[in-house]
Amino acid sequence: MSRPNCPNCHYPQNACLCANIQTMQIKPKLIILQDPSEVGHAKNSVRLMELVIANTQVVVGETADDFAGLREQLALSNKPVYLVYPSDNSVSANETQIAQDVVLLFLDGTWRKAYKLLQLNPWLQDYPALHLDLDSASNYTIRKASRSDSLSTLEAAAMMIKAIDNTQDITPLTNALSAMVEQRLASMPAEVRARYR
Repeated sequence: MSRPNCPNCHYPQNACLCANIQTMQIKPKLIILQDPSEVGHAKNSVRLMELVIANTQVVVGETADDFAGLREQLALSNKPVYLVYPSDNSVSANETQIAQDVVLLFLDGTWRKAYKLLQLNPWLQDYPALHLDLDSASNYTIRKASRSDSLSTLEAAAMMIKAIDNTQDITPLTNALSAMVEQRLASMPAEVRARYR
């Protein structure tokens, strides 16, 4: 029998994060291209993003056909569109003037899955790519990453929002992530928890 979920945050009721959710309004439009394997993942940070920023758009898929509707939407948009992904062609968001009223595309999955999404969707390379200059490690310690510059999608979004508008308060996002990390750590047996500290 499955555990009952909170009807609002959709996390299991014993892991409900509603008390730690503070909504926020932002000018950029956030669109997440999510690998299907992330949808049911208990440690998925995109679910938190949707709770904090209500108009976050999540499109689940892998191939160009899966994103056909999104491509039409973007073609009709009169806002600049950027892909947030570090590459040889990406420019630093911290060193570039970017209008606040933009569309930001994020690839949600492990590094391997995000790279696969990029390879299966060459149309994404039609958009200018942005990367973040990281001065600290990810706080998303409950998921192991193969690269030292790995960020959760929520952290990447928060940092990108701040890079675009340094007056924007991003603590609703970072506080929600911290609450989820602490909640997950607290639920682990002590010997397992020690691996993540």
